[in-house]
Amino acid sequence: MLRWLRGFVLPGVACQEDEDDFSFGILFQDLDRDGNGLVDIVELQEGLKNWGFSFDQNSEKNVFQAGNSNADSGLDFEEFMQYLKDHKKKMRLAFNSLDTNNDGIIETSEIITALKSLGINISEAQANNILQSIDSDGTMTVDWDEWKYYFLFNPATNIDEIVHFWKRSTIVDIGESISIPDEFTEHDKHSGDWWRRLVAAGVAGAVARTCTAPLDRLKVMMQVHSLKSRRLRLIGGFEQMVKEGGIRSLWRGNGVNVFKIAPETALKIGAYEQYKKWLSFDGAKIGIIERFVSGSLAGATAQTCIYPMEVLKTRLILGKTGQYSGIIDCGKKLLKQEGVRTFFKGYIPNFLGILPYAGIDLAVYELLKNYWLEHYATNSVDPGMIILLGCSALSHTCGQIASFPLNLIRTRMQAQVLEEKGTTSMIHLIQEIYNNEGKRGFFRGLTPNIIKVLPAVIISCAAYEKTRQHMGLT
Repeated sequence: MLRWLRGFVLPGVACQEDEDDFSFGILFQDLDRDGNGLVDIVELQEGLKNWGFSFDQNSEKNVFQAGNSNADSGLDFEEFMQYLKDHKKKMRLAFNSLDTNNDGIIETSEIITALKSLGINISEAQANNILQSIDSDGTMTVDWDEWKYYFLFNPATNIDEIVHFWKRSTIVDIGESISIPDEFTEHDKHSGDWWRRLVAAGVAGAVARTCTAPLDRLKVMMQVHSLKSRRLRLIGGFEQMVKEGGIRSLWRGNGVNVFKIAPETALKIGAYEQYKKWLSFDGAKIGIIERFVSGSLAGATAQTCIYPMEVLKTRLILGKTGQYSGIIDCGKKLLKQEGVRTFFKGYIPNFLGILPYAGIDLAVYELLKNYWLEHYATNSVDPGMIILLGCSALSHTCGQIASFPLNLIRTRMQAQVLEEKGTTSMIHLIQEIYNNEGKRGFFRGLTPNIIKVLPAVIISCAAYEKTRQHMGLT
């Protein structure tokens, strides 16, 4: 399409502005298939698809909404021209921000620098792949005309959104509460897509947590009843739970786990955005270190606010059939029998576990993804869903293994009253576990926790994609 515009339409026109007006007019005539002077959404979709301008399933819709100033059934010629002129100005600013040496062309080094400023490290080969997708004359550089026509119908409005177009990401929730939140583009914030993505993530998290709840309950049972569970195996553990409370008992405590998704996610995203602002001095671009620190602090903030729900979840999981009639009943009984302090038992090891989990999870994920992109990618910085699933599963597993001892100590402290041994400090509990159970005691219940990671990631991603489609997200 770019070669057609530059090679067929443009040579007969001298002035650059007239060139653009003329070529934009030709584009409008080609889109207006029925010749009624309006380009409706169907004509726009068909035209952009034929020209190879379709960047994603909603790019045409976003372009149509941005250009349709009077909100009628189609774009008239003036609206079409005004949109392209306004969009060209935005793309010029984006081009200039990439062209750091002001030589009128974008080179590989400038692509690498731009992505690095947003915390995305890519190799020279990957940057070359990006350039090749835009370069129409084989020079391995991109001039203004090539850039302008490539992004002519991309709804991105600034360099940040263009970089996010090069690097697609997905919100995945597998039931853990300390992962780093995803980022939203300016387009997401203004269009309202941000809340749709949060809803989609919440639904995906609820589905994944519910599907893997039996494994989660078995993990907690093994963590707390350590001496009994030394002889406990996966099948035996499920049989014991079913014998005590029936099939429904496998999902005991899952209600709290699902209920806390909304407040936890909202707090985490809000805190993440605020911490990023505080850490980006003088409006500078936020890098991967700042993102990690912001994500860790956001996780800590969200955990502090919703931590009583974690205690309720543990007590419901460990409760016997009929002991609690529900979440509210459990909360009332704990408050009456043990006081307010019981809702924050285990908070310190939980807080300490955020850093190793978030750090290792993020580092391993980026390492695996970048390794694949550098050695196996051909023409994209988007590895695809299957590779991202594998990277996500392995990174979550590594993060959970690293933070599991602290997770176990937290759970033990939350359930100390049930053991009828009185309460002990975190240090004394660590000594007790080491003396009575050895080093392996700190990883009691790790097996069901690891087993649930891959299915949880797959279910979460599948549910997220399905929900996104229903909500009209790209």
